[in-house]
Amino acid sequence: MLCASDVCRDRQMSLYVQKFGGTSVGTVERIQVVADKVAKFRNDGHDMVIVVSAMSGETNRLIGLANSMQETPDPRELDVLVSTGEQVTIALLCMALKERGVDARSYTGGQVSILTDNSHNKARIQEIGVENIRSDLDAGRVVVVAGFQGVDDQGNITTLGRGGSDTTGVALAAALKADECQIYTDVDGVYTTDPRVVDSARRLEKVTFEEMLEMASQGSKVLQIRSVEFAGKYNVPLRVLSSFVDGPGTLITLDEEGNAMEQPVVSGIAFNRDEAKVTVVGVPDTPGAAARVLSPIGGANIEVDVIVQNISEDNTTDITFTVHRNDVTKTQAVLQPVCEELGVRELKTDDKVAKISVVGVGMRSHAGVASTMFETLANENINIQMITTSEIKIAVIIDERYLELAVRALHSAFELSDA
Repeated sequence: MLCASDVCRDRQMSLYVQKFGGTSVGTVERIQVVADKVAKFRNDGHDMVIVVSAMSGETNRLIGLANSMQETPDPRELDVLVSTGEQVTIALLCMALKERGVDARSYTGGQVSILTDNSHNKARIQEIGVENIRSDLDAGRVVVVAGFQGVDDQGNITTLGRGGSDTTGVALAAALKADECQIYTDVDGVYTTDPRVVDSARRLEKVTFEEMLEMASQGSKVLQIRSVEFAGKYNVPLRVLSSFVDGPGTLITLDEEGNAMEQPVVSGIAFNRDEAKVTVVGVPDTPGAAARVLSPIGGANIEVDVIVQNISEDNTTDITFTVHRNDVTKTQAVLQPVCEELGVRELKTDDKVAKISVVGVGMRSHAGVASTMFETLANENINIQMITTSEIKIAVIIDERYLELAVRALHSAFELSDA
């Protein structure tokens, strides 16, 4: 059993925010295990705030119910529906804690006063009220909060999007100035890549916020990107741990100045299967044309990732960009009137692409990463369709069929496996 002293040996008493995902609370038996773990921390004298997701599969079940009623469920009502999943979990966990003699109190996002904007299904946290939580902690209670949800300034229930419970946990840790935010999930840390794709993938003891942010944005499913942004912005020590096996997990922290020489060139390989490519063919090559194509997409709350504009021919150009695969139909609907207005030749989509990225803060001080990546893919006869880079990342779009082959080849090329 992992206890507080394993994570922070020098503190006699700490405030921990712990988040347990859907698989961690997937059954009544799993909730009992979580209750045992939380009770151990509390009995060791630590203040505890617990954030939970809905039980595994529950959110999908609720979305299925919504789809059976309405082809495109009303966003406001969908938030009202799916937010009930976490409400079940917080109540059950509090009951289990009370059965163990641990006083506990549950809160929905609205009861905590997690204030968000009014973007239903993709809301962003604007402010958190912690007065009630602090009062309960002072009274010796464990506080159990529903993740993934909040309310807007009109009192409407909102949800934060897939993986939003991570964001709830980190945001609460920041607001409460917690000693550590611990994310319990079905993996025992952050790996050099997905162990289901590469058997020899290695668990990392530490990664920087920068690296984790790039990994999350490039497709790593361990943490939701906004949770990493929160942690980095407010310098919240963040640890990824397993609900199923004991261990130290992976600590996500600030890059320690002066340690650049010790950093590996590449820390990990991230990938994302949820990409789709959209190409607008024959856009007039005039100032502002790209903005006229992309601005309506942003206005529709569709996130654009990689963007490439081709060299002009015949006073026209092609603009290619990627969106989440689930947003392809919405993107087409948004762009159709724009394409007609601009007189473009064609609007093409391809939802059989994937993104693969090499990430590492060591790339700042080492040359040759791009050439190694491109040569490795070329040796496997994998064509690169699009490229994007940052200081610590190189990402490419490739045919989805070759994704796992590419991951394995790059993991080997950058010598990321266990020694």
